[in-house]
Amino acid sequence: MKYLNYIVLTLVIIGAVNWGLIGFFRFDLVAALFGDMSGFSRVVYALVGLSGLYSLMFYKYMNNCDT
Repeated sequence: MKYLNYIVLTLVIIGAVNWGLIGFFRFDLVAALFGDMSGFSRVVYALVGLSGLYSLMFYKYMNNCDT
């Protein structure tokens, strides 16, 4: 489970950086690397989206860290 969390965190960071680039510079890094809505770029977008949904579970850990 630890490795899955690292993979999810990495994908969420990639998604956040990509959205930052889109917002600030109108540059889509994923599309630039893998093609505009190619099969692989769609997989990357889907994995980033699923990682974001998976990350919602980290809210339950935040309740355990309150001091």
